[in-house]
Amino acid sequence: MENKPPLPPFTLETAKAKVQAAEDAWNTRNPEKVALAYTGDSVWRNRAEFFTGREKIREFLERKWNKELDYRLKKELWSFTDNRISVKFEYEWHDDSGQWYRAYGNEQWEFADNGLMRRREASINDLPIQEADRKFRWERQG
Repeated sequence: MENKPPLPPFTLETAKAKVQAAEDAWNTRNPEKVALAYTGDSVWRNRAEFFTGREKIREFLERKWNKELDYRLKKELWSFTDNRISVKFEYEWHDDSGQWYRAYGNEQWEFADNGLMRRREASINDLPIQEADRKFRWERQG
């Protein structure tokens, strides 16, 4: 059985570590790598999309990062219980026309005993911004 530490039940320290690991993984913009953090039957709600399974997650992430160029994410722990974590986040990206956006949102995560995420619910809003108003600067990856 695959494990993805830290494992539940979470403490403040391990919940923060789980959030940081998720931020780091998503910032790779690697759908194959990121999808491995979820159970094979993980249930997702992302905005108005609902789907189940690691392969659907990988497909979603591939579509996402093909559209959301130069994506950069920051996550922050909001709360946690034994096997659940809630985060707030913001990220920036631009489309192929060069329009920049900042997205704000909240996620609720539920984990299996092996530390893989079995449920993710995300509510997200996008705000068009000027490139000069970006908060997150980074070196181009990939």
